[in-house]
Amino acid sequence: MEELIIKKNWWKALAIALLGYTLVGGLLMEVPRLAILNETIRALYFHVPMWFGMIMLLLVSVVYSIKYLNSGKPGHDTVAVEFAYAGILFGVLGIVTGMVWAKFTWGDYWSNDPKQNAAAIGLLIYFAYIVLRNSLEDEQQKARISAVYNIFAFAALIPLLFILPRLTDSLHPGNGGNPGFNAYDMDSNLRMVFYPAVAGWTLLGVWLASIRIRIRNIERIQEDRVMG
Repeated sequence: MEELIIKKNWWKALAIALLGYTLVGGLLMEVPRLAILNETIRALYFHVPMWFGMIMLLLVSVVYSIKYLNSGKPGHDTVAVEFAYAGILFGVLGIVTGMVWAKFTWGDYWSNDPKQNAAAIGLLIYFAYIVLRNSLEDEQQKARISAVYNIFAFAALIPLLFILPRLTDSLHPGNGGNPGFNAYDMDSNLRMVFYPAVAGWTLLGVWLASIRIRIRNIERIQEDRVMG
């Protein structure tokens, strides 16, 4: 039994190890000395991986929304909503860490940069998803309508983050004619921490969602026992 538990939880241990490595390496390892950025480039290990994690979590959410529309199984809706909530949390953390980074590199927490504005709009769309779910009483209606909304929300988020900011001037690397990190400063030292950070933050998001899913499943079982 103990061996089975260890095998099932190996990815959680990996998440802890990767995030521990990210925190230590992100704060202590050597980074490129670039004009304006200087030591603030260390925010790359937190801000960008959180956004990557958000995209992966929301992708899982939309896949399970599609599955729910095809199957009508409450479990699929539970996975969809909890991964969406975890993705929204990472989106909030990503935008906050981005604001802190912007303060020290651009001179202000919010400079109305196109990508900042697009990210804010994307989060507002998903905040509306939360409001929509909480405004509906019937469980099946709530699941169906929010599943459809979730699909359209993700379809709107991708162009907001990755297409529209590239069509205009932007302070963000890789947007509006600015070179991306890979083009000028994503050296081996940064990659040694950046890629583990992406994996670590994403696994943490999956972990948070899985805990919430287990709680929801327990609540559903208890409700069924009471009704039965």
